[in-house]
Amino acid sequence: MSQKEIDEISGVATTGHEWDGIKELDNPMPRWWLWTFYATIFWALVYTIAYPAWPLVTSATTGILNWSSRADLQAELVSAEAAKSDYIAAIEKASVEEILADDTLRQFAISAGAAAFKVNCVQCHGSGAAGSPGYPNLNDDEWLWGGSPEDIRATIAHGIRFAGDDETRVSEMPAFADILSRDEIDAVVKHVLALSSGGDVADAGAEIFAQNCAACHGDAGKGNPELGAPDLTDAIWLYGSEPAEIAAQIRRPRHGVMPAWEARLGETAVKELTVYVHSLGGGE
Repeated sequence: MSQKEIDEISGVATTGHEWDGIKELDNPMPRWWLWTFYATIFWALVYTIAYPAWPLVTSATTGILNWSSRADLQAELVSAEAAKSDYIAAIEKASVEEILADDTLRQFAISAGAAAFKVNCVQCHGSGAAGSPGYPNLNDDEWLWGGSPEDIRATIAHGIRFAGDDETRVSEMPAFADILSRDEIDAVVKHVLALSSGGDVADAGAEIFAQNCAACHGDAGKGNPELGAPDLTDAIWLYGSEPAEIAAQIRRPRHGVMPAWEARLGETAVKELTVYVHSLGGGE
């Protein structure tokens, strides 16, 4: 058995390891570090005895304290449900207008509606409710079917062109490719663009518009929320504002569909969604 090499300067034995001429000294670990290390081992053993830790075939040891994270979570959920039950009961009994008039109920409904919106509505309207081509922006002041609290509630509750609800919003724009010639459609496109931009509307398309479009969109193109007919005088376009996109919508119009949410979520959730959507800033 070879003897350990002793470092001449420190008088401490070396470990036998050497890197680039530097030898490692075999100094003992500090006592405080050793006792801390032993304490952590002892703590780990005590912890695994007191709390669930050791895996079994289909479960784990319960520990002598019989603690369960799932039980704690369930208790917290029960407590949360109990805390908000009074608010939910109040919202069930109140109308949307009454909820909006009560600051506490309104704030609760906004929070609950925001959660419901993230689960059910962002797929079409986006996480910020800004919409996308074919899906309305809920932050602006333009509403196809009206932006009052009751109008918003009715739209959410019964949907748009939803076959499963007798009270759904229904309107359809004719396919003017079967009614107007290409030149007439082009003239109407120019007239509609003039309405939107504030240009001269006394053009060749004005008469065609008056004969075929004014019944729904109004003589001045301001639209009609009762029919879901959009305002053509603003800069908001659901299916695009390019001449070719407008012409395509006139020829073969697309009609959006929205589910009736009351049958799925219940009246209370619809009220909460109504208050949330109204709070985005675009509601009347």
